[in-house]
Amino acid sequence: MRGDLAWNVIEKDLGGLAKRIEATSHNIANFNTPGYARREVSFEEQLKEVIDAPNRLPLKRTYERHFSNVTEDVGAVTPYERSVGHEIYRLDLNNVDPETETARLTETRMSYQAMSRIMGRKIAMYRRAIGGGG
Repeated sequence: MRGDLAWNVIEKDLGGLAKRIEATSHNIANFNTPGYARREVSFEEQLKEVIDAPNRLPLKRTYERHFSNVTEDVGAVTPYERSVGHEIYRLDLNNVDPETETARLTETRMSYQAMSRIMGRKIAMYRRAIGGGG
C-alpha cells in the first residue's frame, strides 16, 4: 500500500524469503552434483537500513550522483543472491550439506508463514477501517 512503511517492508520481506526458498531448494536438488556451489540470498540488512533510516542523520548531497548513507525507499531493496564457492564440503567440490540446507529451508518457510500471517492481520485491519466493522 502506498505510504505504509510496514506494508512495504512485509511485501519486500516476503519477496526475499521466497527467493531464499527457491535458492535453498535449488541447493538441495543439486547436493549430488559435482562442483556445485551453493547459493545464498541476503536482504535483511537492506531492510534494516530502511527501517532505521529515520533515526540516522543523512549526509548532505550536493550532487545527485553522490552516494547517500541512508536508504530512502523500500523499493530500492533487492534480494542479493550469490554463489558460495569458497567453502568446500566434499572432495567432489560440492559444498552443499543437505541437513543444513533442510534446516535453512524450514527456518525460511516458518519466517514466510509468520510474515504471511502479519500481512493477513494488516489486511483485516484495513478491511475493518474501510468497512467500519468486522
